[in-house]
Amino acid sequence: MSKRRKMKIFLLLLLFLCEAQSRATSRPNFVVLIADDLGIGDPGCYGNKTLRTPNLDGLAKGGVKLTQHLAASPLCTPSRASLMTGRYSIRSGLASRSRVGVFLFSASSGGLPSSEITFAKLLKTQGYATALIGKWHLGIHCHNKTDFCHHPLNHGFDYFHGLPVTNLRDCKPGHGSVFTSGIRLLVFIPLQVIAIALLTLAVLKWLGLCHVPPAVFFCLVFLAALILASLLCFLHYFRPLNCFLFRNYDITQQPMSYDNLTQRLTEDASQFIRRNAETPFLLVMSYLQVHTALFASKDFAGKSQHGIYGDAVEEMDWSVGQIVNVLEELNLANDTLIYFTSDQGAHVEEVNSRGEMHGGSNGIYKGGKANNWEGGIRVPGLLRWPGVLQAGLEIDEPTTNMDIFPTVVKLAGSPLPEDRIIDGRDLMPLLLGKHQRSEHEFLFHYCNFYLNAVRWHPPNSTSIWKAFFFTPNFSPEGANGCFHTHVCLCYGHFVTHHHPPLLFDLSKDPRERNPVSPTTEPRFQEILETMQRAVDRHTQTVQRVPNQLSLWNLLWKPWLQMCCSSFFHLSCQCDQEKQDGRVSH
Repeated sequence: MSKRRKMKIFLLLLLFLCEAQSRATSRPNFVVLIADDLGIGDPGCYGNKTLRTPNLDGLAKGGVKLTQHLAASPLCTPSRASLMTGRYSIRSGLASRSRVGVFLFSASSGGLPSSEITFAKLLKTQGYATALIGKWHLGIHCHNKTDFCHHPLNHGFDYFHGLPVTNLRDCKPGHGSVFTSGIRLLVFIPLQVIAIALLTLAVLKWLGLCHVPPAVFFCLVFLAALILASLLCFLHYFRPLNCFLFRNYDITQQPMSYDNLTQRLTEDASQFIRRNAETPFLLVMSYLQVHTALFASKDFAGKSQHGIYGDAVEEMDWSVGQIVNVLEELNLANDTLIYFTSDQGAHVEEVNSRGEMHGGSNGIYKGGKANNWEGGIRVPGLLRWPGVLQAGLEIDEPTTNMDIFPTVVKLAGSPLPEDRIIDGRDLMPLLLGKHQRSEHEFLFHYCNFYLNAVRWHPPNSTSIWKAFFFTPNFSPEGANGCFHTHVCLCYGHFVTHHHPPLLFDLSKDPRERNPVSPTTEPRFQEILETMQRAVDRHTQTVQRVPNQLSLWNLLWKPWLQMCCSSFFHLSCQCDQEKQDGRVSH
């Protein structure tokens, strides 16, 4: 090759690098795409051979794929709080000490505190148009149904269209209930006790062994009727009172209809981009899929090889493609950073009454949603920014969904908050190749309120150590999840504590099958001592804050209940959504 030609190639490469650096310092648009309960083994770009995800695969091919991307929590509410704020959810009080780790009712009083700073709030101060479309799951009200203290519009978003709580089986008639164990405990067992008491008293009275006043029988029957009536009311009214769509502060559909739901939300996202094509914007597209109740429109139903779960994944992938197409149509693709992830791993215990699997795949990884085995926290992480990020790059360094906060905020030109700890790290030096290693030497894995495990990536080492202080007791024995409780729990007899901690080297054992010991790892004690010192330093930074997921904050409160018609009429039904949208292939 001639010197002149070498010089031309060098100059072209230098020009490309300068252009990439220049655009990396400009203010891009941001599209944040969040799947719900999507496993790392579901997209084709992470190894799935049968689910069709061409648009997610296209993001990976045209951008960067993170292969050790981690959710800050394996549950919806705390994970989303961490993503929005760049902080472990325990710092905002969204780490439950009880069995329930997420919000289940729209009229709960807990949520993301107004004192927390989301990346949307900071981008809004920089002149960005901001929108959240889809699932929120971080609360609505505090004291009354007009304060909207936890609402997305109080956290930096100009526009909100979606579901304020979460998609549940109870939202879709015929798809079962997430409250089965609660109903058994609070309804069926008391009814059985009452029935036994009635039968026993009747026999004793018939045998003449004791005198039982008629009032006793009446009270027991009345109590049974009251319990049964309460159950029927709950089953009848849960859906309209909790499964509805907002547009900003107004209910637009109550109860929510699944008809063309993904298409409707996708069209709204596309319209938001079109309205703001001339100004910098942030779009957070938070999908309801693939959380149960599973759903897919007629254009996708029955088309995948994995039943309704596969249909839902493929419809969500279609939606990603529609958003990318709009960006390209408006010549915004090169000025937009796209980030795709899932809020946690696939829910492996999701099996319907017919025995059909309604959860996804976590690939080779153990566990799933609600536990901190790799299957619960290792999630897809895709970033695309043409001309800035190298196409087809794979990065196998520990990163977390908290990292999107400092990454987006810095690119938008906003300083990071100095009055609080930000646990996320700016991804751009790693993505641009300026750094070869993650800035996370240690990461901490919480099971709700309880510190469950710690991860250490030592400097000048390829090892990634992970130490568990306790692990969930899978049930039945030998299963890959907690099927008896539907999700794994974090305390009491539901876990096994380890002294010393259970230690894995994920660089050699990503499946977490073979914990190391002092006989197999000479530095065993030294490694654990280093990790314990990191835990001690971390816990000293965690301040006591109000518990947003306390029993009181989780409970349904009638004075916080929103209804698009008069609540006292007990109807709560309206539909202002257009349901005639169709998919164009």
